Amino acid sequence: MRTRRLGGQVIAKWAAAVVVLIASTTISMELRAAASGPPPSKFPAEFPIRWVVDPTKSNRATVVVSGLTPEMVRDLEKPGRTLDQWAKILAVRMFSDRLFENGAPTERRVFDPPILGSYRVEKGTLCFDPQFPLDRGVRYLASFRPDGLGGFYHTLDTSSSPASFQLPDAPPGTPTVVRQVYPSADVLPENLLKFYLHFSAPMRGGDIYRHIHLRNEAGKDIELPFLELGEELWNPAMTRLTLFIDPGRIKREVKPLEEIGPALEAGKRYTLVIDRAWTDANGQPLKESFRKPFKVGPPDRDPPDVKLWKLQPPQRGSSKPLVLSFPKPMDHALAQRMIRVVVPPGELVAGEAVLEDQERRWIFTPAQPWKAGPHTVLVQTTIEDLAGNNIGKAFEVDLFENVQRGLTNLTVKLPFEPKAD
Repeated sequence: MRTRRLGGQVIAKWAAAVVVLIASTTISMELRAAASGPPPSKFPAEFPIRWVVDPTKSNRATVVVSGLTPEMVRDLEKPGRTLDQWAKILAVRMFSDRLFENGAPTERRVFDPPILGSYRVEKGTLCFDPQFPLDRGVRYLASFRPDGLGGFYHTLDTSSSPASFQLPDAPPGTPTVVRQVYPSADVLPENLLKFYLHFSAPMRGGDIYRHIHLRNEAGKDIELPFLELGEELWNPAMTRLTLFIDPGRIKREVKPLEEIGPALEAGKRYTLVIDRAWTDANGQPLKESFRKPFKVGPPDRDPPDVKLWKLQPPQRGSSKPLVLSFPKPMDHALAQRMIRVVVPPGELVAGEAVLEDQERRWIFTPAQPWKAGPHTVLVQTTIEDLAGNNIGKAFEVDLFENVQRGLTNLTVKLPFEPKAD
């Protein structure tokens, strides 16, 4: 009997402990739920996403997510969210199956990282404005995930169907032209690393090098000046080609340079020629041939020095541009992508950037008037000049040598404040 009573006491104590454990677990769950915010009374299963085209600029569009609950709007309006955190909630990516191999389109699909842009909450909707104009021939996908907000939203199994958007193609029958070749300067360094060829419409890839020539003053083709890659370096829209000078014809003390000589020599004149016979994605030849004459100057082996860059702050309350000047031309595509303007705690300032004065000036026009307070120009140290030199590292540095970079930060910060009137 004594054993029975002891057993009953043990069971009773065990049962009481279980009750306490359940109660404490319930309280803990309630506390966590309270810390994450109360769940919405009615949570939609899906959120409509639409693309709103700017009526004044056909290559600009805003992504708008609607159907948000009041609780979500309040959470989205909380300050301090970084760009990476925003991208986990609403991400806009380029999606392209218009890639070409050997002149024929493939079904290969490519997803890129989220594109840059700014986020805002407006009239109960979440809006995203891309930082740069959209490309023709590229399909963009916008996806919204409430669980990116964290807290209570992690428990929800809901998202939105991605909304796609694509700019219309150029009107049929419009001949494709070479819009621009960068660098645009008339004098280029002897160790120039690459050209960018910009076309007005998507081009046909495959066997492209027979249509591109580098000719000397006598009109004779330079032998094999370009790095002929099997995987051609097109943007997703097939409207921009990156054309590298063979690095073996640039770097000193390597066999191609010693045996064949440099592709470009200081003091001489050359012409980059693009044949009219090159066909676009519709099989039509270019409207006309393109020629870029230029003179070659001395080689540039000095990394860009940000201490020599000049920043001209804009006026507070105005939409006048911010101007950043360089003592020498910078790589056009990289300067477009690797220079940004942010405000604390790292929020991107929406606007449009262009390069002028033969890529010696970066000009940024904000989408909204400049506000008072600290701003920062963020520059990635992997930005390049025309010879491929990075901030803190010359192009000719041997990657296999034990060298110390002059600058180890991933970005350089140039602080400024808009000026008072």
